[in-house]
Amino acid sequence: MKFALKHIVPTSHPTRIAAELQCLTLAGGVDNVMGVKYCFRNNDHVVIVMPYLEHDSFVDILPYLSFQEAKEYIFNLCKALKRIHQFGILHRDVKPSNFLYNRDLKQYALVDFGLAQGAPGTQIEFLKVLQAKKQGSCTQSKPHTISGNIPVPKEVVLPSSTKQSVKRHWSLSQINPGNCGKEGLLGTGSKLRSVFGVKSFNVHSTNPNEVTNAKALLQSKRQPTTSDVRSKKTVPAKNTNTGAVSKTANTCPEQLTCDCFAKAQICKICMERTKPLAARAGTAGFRAPEVLLRCFNQTSAIDVWAAGIIFLFLLSGRYNFFSASDDLNALARIIAIRGSQETIKAAKQMGKIVLCSHEIPAKDLRKLCEELRRVCMLTDPECEEEVKKQRELQLEILEKQDGWFVKQIDVNPSDTAESLNSAMPVTERTDFNMNGWDNVPDEAYHLLDRLLDINPSTRITAEEVLVHPLFSDLR
Repeated sequence: MKFALKHIVPTSHPTRIAAELQCLTLAGGVDNVMGVKYCFRNNDHVVIVMPYLEHDSFVDILPYLSFQEAKEYIFNLCKALKRIHQFGILHRDVKPSNFLYNRDLKQYALVDFGLAQGAPGTQIEFLKVLQAKKQGSCTQSKPHTISGNIPVPKEVVLPSSTKQSVKRHWSLSQINPGNCGKEGLLGTGSKLRSVFGVKSFNVHSTNPNEVTNAKALLQSKRQPTTSDVRSKKTVPAKNTNTGAVSKTANTCPEQLTCDCFAKAQICKICMERTKPLAARAGTAGFRAPEVLLRCFNQTSAIDVWAAGIIFLFLLSGRYNFFSASDDLNALARIIAIRGSQETIKAAKQMGKIVLCSHEIPAKDLRKLCEELRRVCMLTDPECEEEVKKQRELQLEILEKQDGWFVKQIDVNPSDTAESLNSAMPVTERTDFNMNGWDNVPDEAYHLLDRLLDINPSTRITAEEVLVHPLFSDLR
């Protein structure tokens, strides 16, 4: 009997190792979730022993899979996701290399819970401990804040008239520290704002009186009167570390607001703010929009999005779509497929603002996948030169020089095949037609659209996927 061994690196935290083991013990062993046989520890080295599943490389078999096999793959993946979500486990790293697949035996296994996170009400006790530690570390280090990022000393010397203005405009009823004190000032008329995920925590009021008063406040800070200067009193620092106090005072901006709201730019004040401490663990190309936008409340919908990305690979025959060097480019690639207006609307529901330089229409998923799949049908995966040409042609379909995806063009399928034939010497192939790729039902693209819903609150769940009409023959 064969076993798979996972050697945990010695730098891993013991609680994290225990959480991974508990996920495998409680949720594993059924419904395509990997189980555990034994666990050994020697000093700081830990080895997890699991059943061995001989599996195929997803990239290698992708060109050969039939539509029926693609259906079975995504069905069994969502079956595993439903299982772990019932235990309140967020996998956070769903991708083909973590969902083992034996094509001959029709066996599947979801593996690697090293990045797993607990959902509210999780049944995994050690995930609760990790959550409590994370929340506790944020709470202990939470300073008094004005903008949500800049620490402010408890005793601040201000002119008497300015003190009154500050008390009037920045009362405690307007302060909402949020997560780890990073939400900033969210009074009446305030909005959480971001430019492609970089937050700006300034107050933008629609009340003309408040705007006038705020301008007066800024003017008074820029031009203090003589009486104000005389009324200032020196307050000795209670902290013996004067260097730290001086540094804190110097980093505090002179203005409480900035002018970059709803503009495609970021001012110096916003650049100096610390980035939101939102979870973003995972693999590039599989992160959901709410992860790229640094949302704090992330749910099991992030795993469903990753399943949608895999389904997009299966339907289009292309691996992969949204891999990018950073979160902003990854978000831009998602916008290019799902549309700018749809992304802006969903981001607003998440408390974010996304700006686009120009409007990008949402792509027709069926047309996009059929064009890319057609390139695969005309190439021989065994021929290295043809595979290289295939990738180049797919990139021509997907991208322009500026990185945005091209607009949809209505073309005759036969014309496309002829143009591809003339572009490259290919081997005649008909196996894809026999494997069902010439007759993909609308239900498949309906499911893909639901899996890749930008808004996590309306995205389909793993449990709902299993009862989708596409899988009526698998239930």
